Amino acid sequence: MACLHDHSCEDHNCSSDFSLYKHIDFSKGLLESNEDDPELLVFIPFTCDVKIKSIAVVGGSGGTSPSKMRAFINREGIDFSDAQNMQPVQEWELTENLQGVLEYQTRFSRFQSVANLTLHFPENFGGNTTQIYYIGLRGEATQLRRDVVATIVYEVMPNPSEHKTKSDSGGGLSHIE
Repeated sequence: MACLHDHSCEDHNCSSDFSLYKHIDFSKGLLESNEDDPELLVFIPFTCDVKIKSIAVVGGSGGTSPSKMRAFINREGIDFSDAQNMQPVQEWELTENLQGVLEYQTRFSRFQSVANLTLHFPENFGGNTTQIYYIGLRGEATQLRRDVVATIVYEVMPNPSEHKTKSDSGGGLSHIE
């Protein structure tokens, strides 16, 4: 796939050129759990269906980085109780990633047509809170939107006056009476 700039990405890894990670002000951008409760839940809705290849998580220092991540896809309204009791699509044991160099690969076949993603971070490395400075998602958008069908009409028995049939007299359509 070619980029929208002056070279082919087959010869150059430009994805890192477009990452804004190095421009994040870590002193101001932070998700943090409540004191003495390491559990965090993050809901990420997308504007179109996406395919997610990998997830990167940059946590805090001093044991406040999350140590486990659980992913749920296309499930809205998950609360902490649901997240603890439901089977995730995938679960990872995390490593402290203070520099943003680690990515966790998804089981790609399970992360197709993702309209929303809920990430559950149940544990950390021993801190009083869990801190997350950055969540990076690598993948691609499918440009398909999921719209709710507004009106559906089912016919149990057809109304003949609403249907046209071929005329027995050599072509054309006529109404059935």
